[in-house]
Amino acid sequence: MKKLNGKKKGMALLLVLALAAASLSGCGNKGKQDEPKTEINFSDIVNNNDAAGEPETQTEVESEPETQPEEESREGMYRSELTNEWIDESLKNQRPIAIMVDNESKALPHYGLTEADVVYEIMNSTKNGRITRFMAVVKDWGSITQFGSIRSTRPTNIMLAAEWNAVLCHDGGPFYIDTWIAKNYSANFSGGFSRVNNGKAREFTEYICTGDLDSKFSNSKYGTEYNEYYPGQHYVFSNTEIDLSGRSDSFDCTEIQLPFPHNQSTLKYNEATGTYDYYEYGDAHRDPLHDNAQLTFKNLLIQDCTFSQLDENGYLIYNAIDSGRNAYYITNGKAIVVEWIKPAESELTIYLDKQTGEQIEMNTGKTYVSLVPSDSWNDIVIK
Repeated sequence: MKKLNGKKKGMALLLVLALAAASLSGCGNKGKQDEPKTEINFSDIVNNNDAAGEPETQTEVESEPETQPEEESREGMYRSELTNEWIDESLKNQRPIAIMVDNESKALPHYGLTEADVVYEIMNSTKNGRITRFMAVVKDWGSITQFGSIRSTRPTNIMLAAEWNAVLCHDGGPFYIDTWIAKNYSANFSGGFSRVNNGKAREFTEYICTGDLDSKFSNSKYGTEYNEYYPGQHYVFSNTEIDLSGRSDSFDCTEIQLPFPHNQSTLKYNEATGTYDYYEYGDAHRDPLHDNAQLTFKNLLIQDCTFSQLDENGYLIYNAIDSGRNAYYITNGKAIVVEWIKPAESELTIYLDKQTGEQIEMNTGKTYVSLVPSDSWNDIVIK
């Protein structure tokens, strides 16, 4: 799937979305054990097929040519496709990894999480107060010295990791993941990472440490560079600062409390840094590997997403292939409501501006993504 073209006509795109959403049936009924739809026909969106129907009449108007600002460049560096930050050019074709990080309080503190470019937080089980788990996407994984601790994965994470062409790093999982791990687009390293004696039970002692990934790649069928399953750059970034306050549909968001009762995930806007600091279990999330730096993000994407519970033990799969559902895009103390679509398992989740129908532009920096269960979407608290 190609990335959405920023020139798409908003009205036509919203019409296609409405038709695609109307075609879905039964997606996300809690308690069903059917897998979510594996594909949605978004060919009109993907191909931008403006040729269908009568051509538009163009009226030429003479005007002064616009002067385009010269694109900035830095020797030996390029803008990361994950954050738009300047990073070493040697990383340009390197595929990221996606690391499953245990989010039980016993697993704290997390080491290295501030090195992640994108962090997903999703419900890991309907049991235990809807405890969450992190999936951290890291581009420069060669710099990792200690990251984790690492735990098992779920089917949803396999779909999300594929959006980045990332190799998923985890330690096993329930049998529900077996068919997903076998998908052609799927790449994963399961278990066999370093054990660190931290005085905790064994399930909280596994970390990715220096040299682990080099060894894993060397002894696997996976290459370290993007391959044929790479769907392209995920987000559209602005090279200038985005300020949502000038929009008629924006509203204040200096704090957002997510409906995850077990760990009480909360993000608070830090005016000094212009980012959102992450809190859980009533305290700031700190990284002891980096001078107790607080986990913080420039962009927040909060998705309304249905899920299907797989059994009475609380295992579930998010119906992450969907269209026309709401999400919040939050940055610089302001939020807007957007729509999200994901056409197929390994395709990108795309966020659309409701005013224009185009893919939203985001600020340079790290991004936090949360898939919030639809049955608790209205329990989100925004201040």
